[in-house]
Amino acid sequence: MVIKKVNLDIVIGVTSAVPDTDFPEIAFAGKSNVGKSSMINALMNRKSYARTSSQPGKTQTINYYNINDTMYLVDLPGYGYANANQAVKAKWGKMVEKYLRVSKQLRQVFLLIDIRHDPSANDKMMYDWIVANGYRPVIVATKLDKLKRSQVAKHVKAVRTGLGLEKDDILIPFSSQTKQGLEELWEVVDSYVLPQTDEEI
Repeated sequence: MVIKKVNLDIVIGVTSAVPDTDFPEIAFAGKSNVGKSSMINALMNRKSYARTSSQPGKTQTINYYNINDTMYLVDLPGYGYANANQAVKAKWGKMVEKYLRVSKQLRQVFLLIDIRHDPSANDKMMYDWIVANGYRPVIVATKLDKLKRSQVAKHVKAVRTGLGLEKDDILIPFSSQTKQGLEELWEVVDSYVLPQTDEEI
C-alpha cells in the first residue's frame, strides 16, 4: 500500500465505547518495550507519528490511525509493564478485551515479540488470549537488526516454539531501523484489508 494520508482519527480510553468505524481494522499488540510505536511509524512511513514514550506502558489508550481513508491501524496499549499496579492492569485487560470482542471491523491482530528473547509468560498469555478471542495472530518478531544473520533462524524457531505456533501461522522477522520485513508486513496487512479478486477467492 502506498501511504498518501495518515491521520490519528480516534482515541479511546477505559470508559469509552468501541466505535463503529467505516474501514477495516488491523490491530497491533505487544509488550511495552517491544518497539510497537517504531513499527507503526515505519508502516505509516512517518518518523514519529505514533507516540513513543520514555516510560513503557504510559500510553493507556487505543489509537486508530486512518490510512488513506481505506483502513485503520489500531495501536493497542502495551502490556506487561512492571510498574503498573494490578488495578491498572485489570483496566487494560478489560479495555483490550472489549475492543477484541466488540469491534465489527477488526480483521486481524498482529502480536509483536522481541526476537532476541524467548517469549515471556506475558507474551504467551497474550497470544493465548488473542486466540481465545477468535483470532490467530500474525507474529511480528521485532528488533531483527540486533541479531547477526546467522542467529535469526534459531531465534525464529525459539519464538515459534515458545508461543506454540502451528506450521501455517505467520511470523515476520522485522526491524524498524533497517526496514527489513516491512514489505512482507504490508503484504500481509493488505491481504486482510484489500478486496479479494475473483482469482484469489
